Amino acid sequence: MIIIKKIVRIALWLIVSLVSLTVLYFLIAVLLTIIPANSDFTEQKKGINIFVISNGAHTDVCVPIKNKIIDWKTLVDTTDFEYRYHSFKYISFGWGDKGFYLETPTWAELKFSVAFEAMMLPSPTAMHVTMYDFILKESELVKKITISESQYKLLKEYIENTFALDSDQSVQPIDCCRYAGMNDNFYEAKGYFSLFKTCNVWTNNALKTAGVKTAVWAPFDKCVFYHLD
Repeated sequence: MIIIKKIVRIALWLIVSLVSLTVLYFLIAVLLTIIPANSDFTEQKKGINIFVISNGAHTDVCVPIKNKIIDWKTLVDTTDFEYRYHSFKYISFGWGDKGFYLETPTWAELKFSVAFEAMMLPSPTAMHVTMYDFILKESELVKKITISESQYKLLKEYIENTFALDSDQSVQPIDCCRYAGMNDNFYEAKGYFSLFKTCNVWTNNALKTAGVKTAVWAPFDKCVFYHLD
């Protein structure tokens, strides 16, 4: 009986601790979302249009496929993609947990083991790259930001530096899977995914690096969008 009471007490302590930590995590997320980084940012009247895209949970940074600063086709070979349009207009970049990306093409296929590892353990990452042959339009899940050339250069360097390169200094495609209805590919990436460095934190840091007004820390897509509305 004493042993059972101890087990129950420990179980209750674990549950209370888990709930408390979860509440604390969300409170910190809210606080650091409300507090802006780059609060003096002013959107350019004329400049380079970039987009932040969300699928309701995960965010990407979308940029012109080519301008005088960079032609992204020199970094990412378009022949690696399923559809090889000659008129690509935009390219989006997302960073995230490798296992989650490759093993969860739809939310219906989400496995507990993959979700647990992604959220609770530092795990390897991948870059998700998508090509678009049309100009994106703003919506609830797509926000446009106009930045200067100097800001775009900083964003470019941030994105480039996230790819894990091979000995020839080339990106490394992961030829295993693609998402239905998307012209996309996956590539090896630097860094580890965790509760504190999520896919949305990567996107938020991209905006922060470019000098855009955004959250101090943004673990969720709504945190990234908070200062963009």
